[in-house]
Amino acid sequence: MKVDGIATRTIWPADDGKTVEIIDQTLLPHVFEVARLRTVEEAATAISTMQVRGAPLIGAAAAYGMALAMEDDSSDANVAAAHDLLLATRPTAVNLRWALAEMRAALLPVAPNRRALAAWMRANDIADEDVEINRAIGEHGFALFRDIFEKKGRPQRLNVLTHCNAGWLATVDWGTALAPIYRAFEEGLPIHVWVDETRPRNQGASLTAWELGQHGVPHTVIADNAGGHLMQHGLVDACIVGTDRTTATGDVCNKIGTYLKALAAFDNGVPFFVALPGPTVDWTLTDGVAQIPIEQRSAREQSHIAGLTGDGRVETVRLVPEGSACANYAFDVTPARLVTALVTERGVCPASREGLASLYPEHAQ
Repeated sequence: MKVDGIATRTIWPADDGKTVEIIDQTLLPHVFEVARLRTVEEAATAISTMQVRGAPLIGAAAAYGMALAMEDDSSDANVAAAHDLLLATRPTAVNLRWALAEMRAALLPVAPNRRALAAWMRANDIADEDVEINRAIGEHGFALFRDIFEKKGRPQRLNVLTHCNAGWLATVDWGTALAPIYRAFEEGLPIHVWVDETRPRNQGASLTAWELGQHGVPHTVIADNAGGHLMQHGLVDACIVGTDRTTATGDVCNKIGTYLKALAAFDNGVPFFVALPGPTVDWTLTDGVAQIPIEQRSAREQSHIAGLTGDGRVETVRLVPEGSACANYAFDVTPARLVTALVTERGVCPASREGLASLYPEHAQ
């Protein structure tokens, strides 16, 4: 995708071949800055502080973190230590665990003196694979949007609502939920995006709106509680969101508030799609509400907010009274029964064990 008209990824190896560069997403949308990661500890910090965020990008960042670790110490003990350090950064996104397992499987059979090279190669492959997966998700999701557009008699515009940020900033490139939107835009479909603010971290208002604007996609930022009203008045043709973890039975875990949007969509007959890459499916789980750990983040994310002042400074201010407690649940689970379809790199399927197994037969058992 593009930044100031230039094709850009969210993470890439630096020119020196021994460090990694990222877009520091904690500074967006007011400041675009590239940060450099030199150690596995810095990679872990980037994940935990959400300089990089979004399940696929977390996985790629963890893979590169393992490569950084091998530059310092390629022993078996350090493979294990780096793995455990990175795994502890975020408890919900399954891509993190998947990518670290891939890296460990690539490194342990290799002699220690060859592990650094092997680590960079596998991390680069994971990043490139993510781009191709998301490109394919875009193709399959675009076909759904095109069908809705035709069935509605080719309206003046197709209104799609999304929650949180599942665009290219949440992946290496293209995005998951936004990939079909970018594909539709490039194909000339008159698409317009309702962008939920997505409090408390405001990933919609700060990240989704920023990247859609950079790419020229028409969009409107709305309060999180406005979606149901828009659906009641026929102003939403489809919803599409991403997911940090999906169970083998089709329950989806995504940014807090997703469940409420799915309920509103179900009540108003609005299709509710979830876009996900295969590595986001946790084949060991069958009940998302009972089994997926829900991260509780710092109360400060809820009690404070950053914004741009009139004189160009970024300032953080308090929103709630001093002493008021805040409960900052970062995710919720949308049951499969509320999901119209899952959009994957392998195609579209029902949100069910049978649906997922039809696309991923290797995991059918």
